[in-house]
Amino acid sequence: MREGFGRKRVWFSAVGITALFLVILFLSVKITDITVTGNKKYDSDQIVEMLFPDSLSRNSGICYLKDRFEPHKKIPFVEDYKIVFRSMSQIDIIVYEKSMVGCVSYMSSYMYFDKDGIIVESASEKLPGIPEITGLKFGHIVLYEKLPVESAQIFSDILNLTQVLSIYKIESDQIRFSSNGSTTLHIGDIDVVLGGNNDLNGKISELSDIMPQIVGLSGTLYLDTYDEGNLNAMYAFKPRA
Repeated sequence: MREGFGRKRVWFSAVGITALFLVILFLSVKITDITVTGNKKYDSDQIVEMLFPDSLSRNSGICYLKDRFEPHKKIPFVEDYKIVFRSMSQIDIIVYEKSMVGCVSYMSSYMYFDKDGIIVESASEKLPGIPEITGLKFGHIVLYEKLPVESAQIFSDILNLTQVLSIYKIESDQIRFSSNGSTTLHIGDIDVVLGGNNDLNGKISELSDIMPQIVGLSGTLYLDTYDEGNLNAMYAFKPRA
């Protein structure tokens, strides 16, 4: 009996020592190789700095435990992120950014909204690549609630326009909707009058062909006269004085 009890003690001691060694090893390894994907609003170095601000946070064991049992850090314009361990020293960070189609200026801030018009983020500075939408009439804005405009149809119009612009790789700094239903793009020092929201694909296709000829200029391009049936149409460009 005593011999069997002694063997068990030795076995439990060996297991305990092995477990302690593994815990020490787990908590001593540093994360040295980090790959970031899915990020557009922030570069990879910014994401790494926000998630791993000090040496302790790069500890492999601590990182794993915090990622599994604690809420993720809140990062502006980021819906969530996922940390995938490739080894104890190598991880992948997959970033899931909030979907935003435009922003409006409100009380010295820019309020960013998604395709449904829900305000998803606010910032004191305007982000590149997301157009400011002007000409809308709205009331009091509340974060995570719908932008209170007169007609929800405007969000579909904005989404359609930004999607077509994206297809042709055209970035607009600002999109202005007038009370008469006309839409104007601001691209650097050039204003592009689109008129109504009909034939958007054709108008933006024409804009894509014309842009190389007017890049660097200042003025207004009128595409509101676009006619799908007129293959030889000429569009007026009025230089700004």
